[in-house]
Amino acid sequence: MTRPPLDSIRNIGIISHIDAGKTTVSERILYYSGETHKMGEVHDGETVMDWMPQEQERGITITSTATVCRWGGCWINLLDTPGHIDFTIEVERSLRVLDGAVAIFSAVEGVQPQSESVWRQADRYRVPRICFVNKMDRVGADWRATLRQMEEKLGARPVPVQIPVGAESHFAGVIDLITRELVTFGEADLGRSVQRRPVPAEHLAEADGAREELLEAAADFDDTILADLLEDREIAPERLRRALRTGTIACRIFPVLFGSALRNKGIQPLLDAVDAYLPSPLDLPPVTAQRPDGASVDTLPCDPKGPLCAFAFKVQSDEGRKLTYLRIYSGTVKAGAALWNSTRGGFEKAGRLFRMHAHKREPIDEAIAGDIVAATGLKEVLTGDTLCDPGHRLALAGLSVPEPVVSLAVEPRGVDDREKLLPALEKLQWEDPSFRVHEDEETGQTILTGMGELHLEVVTDRLGREFGVNVATGRPQVVYRETITRPVERREVYRTEFEGRIQGGEVWLRLSPLPRGEGVRVVVPPVEELGIPRELRDTVATSIEQACSAGCRTGYPLTDLEVRVTAVPFEPGITTETGVRAAAGRGVLLAAREGGVTLLEPLMNLEIITPADYAGKVLGSVQQKRGRVEGISVQGALETIRAQVPLAEMFGYMTELRSATKGRGTFTMEFARFEQAPSDLLRRFGLSG
Repeated sequence: MTRPPLDSIRNIGIISHIDAGKTTVSERILYYSGETHKMGEVHDGETVMDWMPQEQERGITITSTATVCRWGGCWINLLDTPGHIDFTIEVERSLRVLDGAVAIFSAVEGVQPQSESVWRQADRYRVPRICFVNKMDRVGADWRATLRQMEEKLGARPVPVQIPVGAESHFAGVIDLITRELVTFGEADLGRSVQRRPVPAEHLAEADGAREELLEAAADFDDTILADLLEDREIAPERLRRALRTGTIACRIFPVLFGSALRNKGIQPLLDAVDAYLPSPLDLPPVTAQRPDGASVDTLPCDPKGPLCAFAFKVQSDEGRKLTYLRIYSGTVKAGAALWNSTRGGFEKAGRLFRMHAHKREPIDEAIAGDIVAATGLKEVLTGDTLCDPGHRLALAGLSVPEPVVSLAVEPRGVDDREKLLPALEKLQWEDPSFRVHEDEETGQTILTGMGELHLEVVTDRLGREFGVNVATGRPQVVYRETITRPVERREVYRTEFEGRIQGGEVWLRLSPLPRGEGVRVVVPPVEELGIPRELRDTVATSIEQACSAGCRTGYPLTDLEVRVTAVPFEPGITTETGVRAAAGRGVLLAAREGGVTLLEPLMNLEIITPADYAGKVLGSVQQKRGRVEGISVQGALETIRAQVPLAEMFGYMTELRSATKGRGTFTMEFARFEQAPSDLLRRFGLSG
């Protein structure tokens, strides 16, 4: 592929709730753009984007996949992301580097829980979006209800640039409100041929009404359109698109299109909309990067001639070696170039560069600002690291990583498995920041911690398939948190003699409980106030953070507390780094125990979709699980139950729900917050209720 001009590049992702049709849309995009010559179907396990065996067997996307295609004069770097909440880190890191996104909604289910989650993630990174209401051919399709839910649940302003013609089995195509044409798709050639003709008379009134709303939305971003609208003058389609593009890039409106990806309808207009409304790298504000001194900030426009600055947003273990995905924000990187890792400190060498097509690679000599590429040879780089020119050191903002809430004990089955287990787990941790590994000090077991049962199931499956490590697993366990119930102050003194030298340290601490969801706040006064060397101050802060992550009674991390250092007395010749580290760590441990330790359990947001006939039985089961029902909504013959339920009660719930609804119920859940654990659980851990 020849290099495209920067203004023609679109770095976009496909985001949605699980089973809304992301991968099916991606496969059609590749087919109609000429990148593939056969449509892969999710139900056949033959898609290009879902290439992992685990994805093909389960019919879901597990890892975000990058590819490249061209549409007209537009060059699209496309990332297909998972919809399952267990793999939310894949969405998070993709949205961190994307310029735009296509949000897909099911016309039947509307705005579902994970739709809301990915929308909020996109809001956090201010990613412009267009929306595609899929499954218009399905029984129960209601596009107007979907638009209402976008307004109510997402707080968004959807602006239809099309309206569908027919629904369910009668879905025939769409009316383009900008060009005033009926658009249909050929049945005989898998939708390749797109026919445009005047709007039929029976649809004119509805189309004119919808176009009026479109013109009003466009007028908010172009005063000349407003003037022409008031004077009843004709407005050229290109002017409308420019105005809508302005509003979309500002994240103030979200153009909406309709179709049925499985029936090959609506994808070509969606590609046109990607080109028309989503930004190129040049359309977005320059990124900001910090200098090493931490005080000054550089503004980096998307310029291939600027200082090199790239963000590593994904690391993949590829046949035992690291393959690192990079978004280049500024400058140019060439194969074999020496780079500086600003996050970890140290030099790296980009051995080879590739443009990715799912799991296939196309070697390239260089990558410039605006590109999304992969590199080999970056040995110490992890997700969230910044790579830059060694002579112009810069650091980009990192990545928000969700806290894992489910753990699983694994044991190697044989001697060979024992030797291979830890190296394999290390490689899996390269890839996934939301996956953690530690050893239980009491049992010696290796504990895997992840986002949910499916997450850990996929990890153990990959251990066997990809790394040849056979493991036995225990029952999934909840990851709790410790906190304190009252403020406490403590003076901790440490003294020991080692190799003829006194190692000493003294730390004064004040621990205070914080409201739920606040996490750990470590407050260490500046060096001038403490009157100690900077390295000792940094040691105190690091030791406190480590002590909080280790917990004090049950081994679970501390949370929702403030640890404030009030003094670190310094005795020349006595106070050492080792002494201060020991005093701070032991001080936190003992102070927390004096502060009335209690346990917090993870609470999950649960949404169940069930036929109305079984709603009573489902509600009863939720209440038996200490669940709190927060709302019930009815859509046709289905009821949606929203509740909050402790995670400890939810293991194996899919089997229970299928039994209660004769296989017709589905549910999704995501982490909400930590909340006080019940007294019987506290007693089990030896804590007072």
